[in-house]
Formats: sequence, C-alpha cells, structure tokens
Amino acid sequence: MATNNLKGKKLVIVESPTKQKTISKILGSDFIVRSSFGHVRDLPSHDMGVDIENNFKPTYKPVERAKKLIAELQTAAKNAPEIYLATDPDREGEAIAWHLVELLKLPAERYQRIYFHEITPAAIKESFSHARKIDENLVNAQQARRILDRIVGYKLSPLLWKKITSGLSAGRVQSVAVRLLTERAKEIAAFEEQPYWSLKAQFEKPNTQPLFWARLLKWQGKNVEQTKTYHLFAEDYKVKNTVFDKPETLAPVEALLRQGPCTVASIEKKAVKQKPKPPFITSSMQQDAYNKLGFASQKTMMLAQNLYEGIAIAGTTVGLITYMRTDSFNVSNLLQDQTRKFIAAKYGEKFVPAKPNIYKSKVKGAQEAHESIHPTDVNRTPQSVKQYLTADQYKLYELIWLRFVASQMADAVFNTVTVDITAGEKKDCVLRAGGRTIKFPGYLSVYKDEEETENEDSALLPDLAEGDQLTLKEIATKDHKTTPPPYYNEASLIKTLEKHGIGRPSTYAPTIKTILDRKYIARQPKSNKLVATELGITVTDSLKDFFKEIMDLSYTAGVEEKLDEVAEGGQKWVDLLNEFYTSFARELAQADKGMARPQAKQTDEKCPVCGKPMLQKTSRFGQYLVCSDSTCKGKINLGKDGEKVMPEKTDEVCDKCGAPMVIRSGRRGKFLACSAYPKCKNTYSIDEQGNKVASTGPIVTEHKCEKCGKPMVLRNSKRGYFLGCSGYPKCRNIVTISDEEIAKIKAAHAQKA
Repeated sequence: MATNNLKGKKLVIVESPTKQKTISKILGSDFIVRSSFGHVRDLPSHDMGVDIENNFKPTYKPVERAKKLIAELQTAAKNAPEIYLATDPDREGEAIAWHLVELLKLPAERYQRIYFHEITPAAIKESFSHARKIDENLVNAQQARRILDRIVGYKLSPLLWKKITSGLSAGRVQSVAVRLLTERAKEIAAFEEQPYWSLKAQFEKPNTQPLFWARLLKWQGKNVEQTKTYHLFAEDYKVKNTVFDKPETLAPVEALLRQGPCTVASIEKKAVKQKPKPPFITSSMQQDAYNKLGFASQKTMMLAQNLYEGIAIAGTTVGLITYMRTDSFNVSNLLQDQTRKFIAAKYGEKFVPAKPNIYKSKVKGAQEAHESIHPTDVNRTPQSVKQYLTADQYKLYELIWLRFVASQMADAVFNTVTVDITAGEKKDCVLRAGGRTIKFPGYLSVYKDEEETENEDSALLPDLAEGDQLTLKEIATKDHKTTPPPYYNEASLIKTLEKHGIGRPSTYAPTIKTILDRKYIARQPKSNKLVATELGITVTDSLKDFFKEIMDLSYTAGVEEKLDEVAEGGQKWVDLLNEFYTSFARELAQADKGMARPQAKQTDEKCPVCGKPMLQKTSRFGQYLVCSDSTCKGKINLGKDGEKVMPEKTDEVCDKCGAPMVIRSGRRGKFLACSAYPKCKNTYSIDEQGNKVASTGPIVTEHKCEKCGKPMVLRNSKRGYFLGCSGYPKCRNIVTISDEEIAKIKAAHAQKA
C-alpha cells in the first residue's frame, strides 16, 4: 500500500471486498475504501475467553487473517483526515465497528459511524449526513449474545462428552431447534390414524349447464365435519375428519339424496378482497426461496449477499437489493413513489392502491429502523439484468422483485358464491357448493402463491335461485385417514423459530447448518424433510431433563427479548448474564451428578471377529455396532436407516501387500481399502462407479465468497462436501450445500473436463 497515495483522503472501512469495490466507484477519488474482511476480533478459539467471576469480562483476540490487515488499516487511518466505519446496519455490524475502534485505537473525535440499507449512490451519500458515534447499547447486546452462547457451548459440550460420547457440542438456539425436530418425530410416531368417510353429490339444474358438485355439510342438524386439536410441543395441530367412521353409516344419507327432493335452500353472493403479502424479510425470503426455488437457507443468503453487495452491470457495479438480514417491512417513501409510478405505467392506474400499502411487523423484537428486502430500483426489472446474473442469482432477484412489486399493488377482488342445498322433506341433509372467480386480479397479476393458484376459479356454478329443484346425477363417497403432523423442512422450521421469537434474521441459516454438520438432524434425500437423528434425539432427551430453561421455547424467546432491551438501553448486559448464569450453573451441577450415560442397545448381531453379541451405539458420525467384548475390535458401521454397511468385494489387489481390496464407507463417503486392515492401511479414492481414481484438486464453482468475493470451491471433509473460499487460509468462509447442488457442480465439472 503506497502511503503517499493515502494522505488527505477520507477513509471508509466496510466489511467485504465486494462492497469495497462497489463503494469505491461511488465515492470517487476523495475517499479510500478498505475492507475488514468481516470480523477482526473474537473470543479465543481454544478457551472460553470469558471471566465469569469478573462480571463476565471477555478476552478478545484478533482473528488470524486480521493481523496483517490491522497494520494496513492503521497506516490508512493515520493519514486520513476523516474515518468512517461503514459496517453492516445491524448489531453484528455495530460490534465489528466497535472492534475496529478498539484495535485501531481510534479516539472518539477521529471516527464516525455510518450505515446504509442499500448500496446505491443516493443511499451512501445520504449516510454521511447521519454520521454518529458507536452505539454502545447495540454493541453490548451483540456482546451479551456472543458471551451467552460461548458459556453455553463451553459448559455443556464437556458434559456431553462425559455423559454421551466424545466430540459432541451444544448451543443455545441450536439445541432448541433440534428439540423441535425431536419432539415432532415423537409426535408423528405417537399419532394414531383414524379412518373416516366423506360424501359429495353431483347436481344438475334441469336444462342448465354446468353440472356441479356439493359436499355434505350437515346431517340431522349436526355438522358432519369435526376438528380435533392435538397439543404439540411448538404448536397445536388441527386434524379434520367427519362423523362417518364406517362406510355403512353413509347409507341413510345416500338413500335420502336419491329419494329427494333436492332443493336450493340459500345463496350468498359477495365480493371478497384479498390483500397482497408484505415485502420480504429474512425469514420469509428464506421460506419462499426454499418452497419456490428449492434453495437451502444458506444458499439463499449467499446469493442475497451477492445481490446486495453489487453486480457488475454494463461496466458499473450496482447493489441490486437492500440489506438481506432484516425483520422489518419498512419501505422508503422515495421507493414507494417510484414503484407506484412503475405500476401505473406497466399495469394501469387501477392497479395502484389509493394509498400506499403499509405493513406493520408481527415479528417479535423487529427493528423497525431497518428496511425490508426489496430492489434498490424497481425499474431495474429481472429481465433487464438477467444477462449479468448467474442462473441462481436471477431466480432469487426475480422472486424478490416480484414479491415487492406485488406488495405495492391493489388488492385482488373475487366474486364468491355459496350455495346450500337440502335433501328430503325434513331437510335432514344439507350440502354446500362454492365458487370463486376473479373480478379484478390486482397484485395476482404479478405474484401468486401456490394456494392462491389452487383456489382460483375453484368451482363454476350455473345460474341458481332459492327454491330451484335440482336433479341428482351422482354420489361419490371416499375413505380417508387422519394424517399426523408433517416433518419440518427448512422453510417450516424457520417459520416456527420466527413465530416463537427464537434467534434473529442472521441466525436462521447458520443454526440449520450447524445442527446438520453436527449430525443432530439429517436432510432426507428426495423430500428434503429435516429429521432428528438418533444422536440428536439422545442429546435432546439428555439435555431437556436437566436444562429445562435452555430447552424451553418461551425461555429462549425471552432471552431474545432481553437482548432487545439491552439494545434499546433498558437492560444492563452484565445483569442479563448474571441472571442467566445463576440458574444455569445450578442446572449444570445437577446434570453432572444426575445425568446418566445412555445404555448401548443389545442386538442379535454376532461379532464378525469373535462371534459374541454386538451392541448398537451412537457417535457424532452416526450409528454403529460394536462387539460386547471390550477387548475385541469387531465393529460394523450402520447406514442412515440402520442397515449394515459391509465392505464390498472388488477385483482390485492391494499394490502394497497383495491382499484383495474392498469398498468401505467412511466419514467422507465410499473409498477403496485393503482387506488386510489394520495390518495394511492402504486406501484409494473411488469415483461414483467404484473405480480407483487419482486425487484431484478442489472444483472451482461459479459461487462467490460473501466475505471476500473470491470464487468458492467444492471441497470434501470428514463431514461431507461443502463450498470453501478459494482464498483459504486468509478467508475461512464455508457454506454447506444440498446433495442436488453437489451433483450439479460435479456434472458441470465433468462436462468441462
């Protein structure tokens, strides 16, 4: 870095190199922009770094990659007449700015804190007019969260090693998330299916089309549909059925319908308005990206980071969306006005609501000063920027753009009609038919959810009047079974965490990644449902008996509310930690004395080495069978469904000892190994067809690192494949991806090769 080129220039420090490039072009030659590459200080990696006895005083250490960087930033700061800290507009960004002040030893008069929700010339230049000092309340809230999570992790993990198995770890939010899946698995297992029957009838108004169906609503004065509520761990689950539990119980209904008369008893017609959904916040973006695009939450956040920090469009780097970690529905007045003009020009004046749509946040602790996730310029349509985006970036930008534009449009209006039909002189049987047609599409012209598509034009009815006599054409009965609550997927898990106020926008994706990495939960290959593993169930059952507060939904949400109070200046962070630790230390002591090690399960399997019975155990890498004789080394790995994973014979011969080679399964997948193990430990990698292959370097992908902007590469580890930054070890950013995404990357690489 040439010192002479820095003198007299104002210094702006941002978090990522991508932002650095974008903002440098916007600010011009009077400024130098530098990146901190994310966090510059953190608690130490090899010890807790928190002095509990001394008011929870933390010990912060510069992160490895920041050591050289800090010297460069100090040089830049020394020569700058003005210093601006422009880290992200959330608590974590505030904390990074504070750490920079501490490391660079900046006196209060030497720096200003600025932030912006979108990377556009207008927003960045406007931020300088609202420059301020570090908000210590926001820093303390982030600091309290970090210390709280560090204490839980460092105190609980050794307990799990001692009581369950080595290598386990626990976390405050993660443990509750795992419990949600664990309890759901038990609820599904305990659910008792109940059979029931439904009936519908097809009618005709003589000489009138179309024919239409009506469902049985009442029988002998009572509603036939019933709702039973199951009280679950996180929410009540309502199951609908009918009073008809056997097919023969419908016989009197069928007889009455055939006997008649069938008469139109009442008709209700009305226009119903349907409001658009609000613009995206972090949780709803992750849910829709999963449901509509099949993107895992971490992939969604990586793509959103790219769109926020800037895309090169026609030679200019442009931030396409606002900040992607937010829980507020706010939209600036300027953008609302721009969007209303856009809607009027493209769709017509009638699609513009009389007043701008305002959405009030229902998220607990939402930070209303933030903006929702929306395009920075509504005139920058998805199609107009498609050529500059990757396929996945385009899909996510289109989703964000469509949802936002729809949120600013007029309500959809439906014409609905409800018809009740009676059968028999005593009117013992009542059936109902309904129809809905679009009177005015409104926002549905732009954005539809699946259920809205399904309900559209749900039934077409003939022109009916009260007293009309109808002709019965057909009766259809159908048998059903009540269904258990569904397994969670990423979208529904995030929705539940948000509903209960557990975690914050920045924590949803990392939480899911962490519990997947720890093998506490697994993603089913085809359905992508998230299920608790045997290990996850074991850890959860052990913790919930002794740590009732940490494992409780309302308590965990209460901690988040207290952290919000710290951020607002209404609660001291040390008091919060003291209150937490008093009960936590007591529970920890009780668990150390009372928590029992789970007993290994006896099995009928015989040890392949000595023939003695084998025991089934669980480790952080999955289930396995081990010989009941502790002096014997007999062991059999088990697959995800509990099946034995036995070595597969091959025609290969070990080139070290001459013994046959077999295919074994390990932490990184299948590999070729000498059958003479442990005497010979020769191994080779194999391809998908089982053929021996030479080792190859990591595959470079089209994904960009959200922290430093370098390409991400596909790597393999004992926990499976992942995307790692090609800038390693300077940048250690990693991202987990789905099996489907891994297959796509490998296929594209093979095609190029």
